[in-house]
Amino acid sequence: MKIHEYQAKRLLADLGVTVPRGVMVTTPQQAADEAARLMKETGKDLVVLKAQIHAGGRGKGRFVGHDDLGGVKLAHSVDEVRELAGAMLGSVLVTKQTGPDGKTVRRLLVEEGLDIERELYAGLVVDRVSERPVLMASTEGGMEIEEVAAHHPDKIVAEPGDPVRGFLPFRARNIASRLGLEGSVFRTASALLQACGKAFFELDASLVEINPLVVTTDGRVVALDAKVNLDDNAAFRHPDWAELRDPDEEDPSEQEGRKWGLSYISMDGNIGCMVNGAGLAMATMDIIKLEGGNPANFLDVGGGAKADQVTAAFKIITADPKVRAIFINIFGGIMRCDVIATGVVQAVREVGLKVPLVVRLEGTKVDEGKEILAASGLDIVTAANMADGARKAVELAG
Repeated sequence: MKIHEYQAKRLLADLGVTVPRGVMVTTPQQAADEAARLMKETGKDLVVLKAQIHAGGRGKGRFVGHDDLGGVKLAHSVDEVRELAGAMLGSVLVTKQTGPDGKTVRRLLVEEGLDIERELYAGLVVDRVSERPVLMASTEGGMEIEEVAAHHPDKIVAEPGDPVRGFLPFRARNIASRLGLEGSVFRTASALLQACGKAFFELDASLVEINPLVVTTDGRVVALDAKVNLDDNAAFRHPDWAELRDPDEEDPSEQEGRKWGLSYISMDGNIGCMVNGAGLAMATMDIIKLEGGNPANFLDVGGGAKADQVTAAFKIITADPKVRAIFINIFGGIMRCDVIATGVVQAVREVGLKVPLVVRLEGTKVDEGKEILAASGLDIVTAANMADGARKAVELAG
């Protein structure tokens, strides 16, 4: 689950991470008012306006129709803030991560300007090799960490966390020392990194990234930017996460899938997939690619889906205008093939069948499932196995 920068900073600040003073706004006048307040508090004629979208690379991005306007801008007066906010709000920002269609900016973060002496990088992720959390840092702040890893891997330092005890204080101190920090800056940075480690565990995050982490001219260590991704698997422990979701930033089909308890992710291909089990869903997408096709989605209906969930899943797939064929691939263990068949027949009768449908059933109640499909009178292509089904779906999709 992705959240906005202003939300990430609020969560991190509550757990002891130092962040700049700032406020989220939705209108040019709000931006001007908050900028005036910040300028008065800081005594500086400088604020930063930052577009709030679920994508990185905002500073290097460009607004459609405003080639000279990026997603992060400095402003030196209230009037300039009002003008910039008017141009940014409601406009489409295109970055490397949004794709060519970009995203409409509906929120801005108005933040105090800082006098920066040094830029660093800090990030916390789960290392799949060691199967434990890891705290990474680099002296190359402000750069994409992938670029640093590719060209300057020696400038990345890391310390492992403990799944039970978290990130122990000496790990944060080791990182601060290896970054070359000294004196009060060393102590401040160690405390901030320790707070980030605490946040990673307490928030059930899959990513906490601060880029850049800055040292100011007066010796403070501040998270100038912050990105936090939350692990959806832990949502049951965090009912407050509901208010962090931004429907404008999420795919409507993915929202609909979540409502029905389905794992759905939109993709760029033209073959809709309905599968039970995440592993089988991944394998299904792989075999579609092997046969020369491209999946339009990842859709796992789970092991215990009911007929109405299957119907909902089918409707989500058919609502995608890119889909030219549908491949339903079910291996019934806990999931019964007759339940899937009933849901498919119900869905087709409700929404119609505008594209070819290929179904492969195997496992529990498979004979009953095949009988339901055969008796429906619907134009359904059956497959002998997974490879056969993928091949037929690719051919039918053209």
